[in-house]
Amino acid sequence: MPDAIPSTPAVVRFSPDGLAAQDLTPVGTVHWNQVAPELIEAAIRRGEGRLAHMGPFVAVTSPHTGRSPNDKFVVKEPGSEANVDWGKVNQPITPAHFDALLADVKQYLNGLPELFVQDLYCGADPAHRLSVRYILPNAWHASFVRNMFIRPAQDELAAFAPNFTVYHAPEFQADPARHGTRTGTFIVLHLAARTIVIGGTRYAGELKKAMFTVMNYMLPKAGVLSMHCSANIGEAGDTALFFGLSGTGKTTLSADPERGLIGDDEHGWSAAGTFNFEGGCYAKVINLSPEGEPDIYQTTQMFGTILENVVLEPNGRSVEFANQTITENTRASYPLPYIRNHVPSGRGGHPKNVVFLTADAFGVLPPIAKLTREQAMYYFLSGYTAKVAGTERGVTEPQATFSACFGAVFLVWHPTKYAEMLGTLLKEHNADVWLVNTGWSGGPYGVGKRMKLSYTRSMVRSLLAGDLAEVRTYTDPVFGLHVPAAVTGVPSEVLTPRLTWADPAAYDTQAKKLAEMFRKNFEKFGSVDAAIVSAGPPG
Repeated sequence: MPDAIPSTPAVVRFSPDGLAAQDLTPVGTVHWNQVAPELIEAAIRRGEGRLAHMGPFVAVTSPHTGRSPNDKFVVKEPGSEANVDWGKVNQPITPAHFDALLADVKQYLNGLPELFVQDLYCGADPAHRLSVRYILPNAWHASFVRNMFIRPAQDELAAFAPNFTVYHAPEFQADPARHGTRTGTFIVLHLAARTIVIGGTRYAGELKKAMFTVMNYMLPKAGVLSMHCSANIGEAGDTALFFGLSGTGKTTLSADPERGLIGDDEHGWSAAGTFNFEGGCYAKVINLSPEGEPDIYQTTQMFGTILENVVLEPNGRSVEFANQTITENTRASYPLPYIRNHVPSGRGGHPKNVVFLTADAFGVLPPIAKLTREQAMYYFLSGYTAKVAGTERGVTEPQATFSACFGAVFLVWHPTKYAEMLGTLLKEHNADVWLVNTGWSGGPYGVGKRMKLSYTRSMVRSLLAGDLAEVRTYTDPVFGLHVPAAVTGVPSEVLTPRLTWADPAAYDTQAKKLAEMFRKNFEKFGSVDAAIVSAGPPG
């Protein structure tokens, strides 16, 4: 008989007080701070999903395959009420309704045969991090948050003291009459109690974005800007930020093999520099290919990666990345170290370049433009991209989407607070700001073609290298943007959108239409500095 495999003594991974601080007395087994192999084994044992070829775990979250923003609420209580920008994004719920919901969720969790607890950090800078305890009924969700957030060293776990708690109950349905929700789905934040309750949806992105919303409240109170952006750093120590909504290229462009990846989605900018909130990435993988995005593709071939709502080829269980049968919003969650050139500290210096990414489906914005400080404030508050025909029912032509600060659905304070903080930081650290259009060229969606990724990469690498500092620019007559006349690796006509259209008159009509959409959208911000208002498309 072979000798037993030697093992080292187990490290204490649980709190000596159990879940008493969370007012839970579970009747079942509580699994504390299990690592990926343990969690994936448990997920398979429990029938929560399947393994794909090469080892990633695949979960299906139907019927919810994306976030449920209309089911997110913030408790309206004296401690935070005056700071919250109440409305469609931050819908109020009463403390009484929250208390009833939390009590029912706790009772539900107490009765389950198994619970999984993960103690994690949100924020790579110890001066501005939160210690978060996730309590979950599913092993794969526990593996997801373990991928997405910063994992304490194992010898830290016994003394881990959470200052935020997330209760997860994906199979529990709220009662709108009793709990004050809109439907059975709920994402409820109590900022004063430092508690989040999520249920009625299996979509794992809610576990990540709820904490981002919390950071969007906490950090500005401490004088730190919270940002929906990716970040990377060059060999010379030059940090760059990439703002953008889903589908604009934020993850793709920041995962540059020539630069170190700080993070792909959520960051803070403090007096000490830039820091990631997370310890992992959550990338869209629809149409992913090893040729187009080799580093991200490689993560989907690794054990420990969580794949959401992808379709598997039935014989070999390889992922059919182009298959949208379940959803177009297919995702991969993986730890940052799966990207070979990641930055282990999750931190960088003050940004030298800030890039606003937009996917203009109207095909009229220039592919790259240098922004003045006032234009930077205007386009940051606008947060423009465009939906394309066919992505949603009833969408038959491009539709403008304006999401303030490139993340309106995650903001808590009024958008102008974040914009003012950004403006101060840009001026203080003399950062250059660029608008990069990864959308359509030669016509709108359905007529033109998506900007070649190779062109976009050339433009981004040129601006990061400082090659565009002395390049002659022309002023776009419709949008007033300063456009480089030449970029290495990019045909000159591509830099002037009107020249790529077969019908210049049609371009003029479309450009004026989008410019008016910008002006109309900006009216909602009310009394903004006149210099910022005038930095938009001239009327």
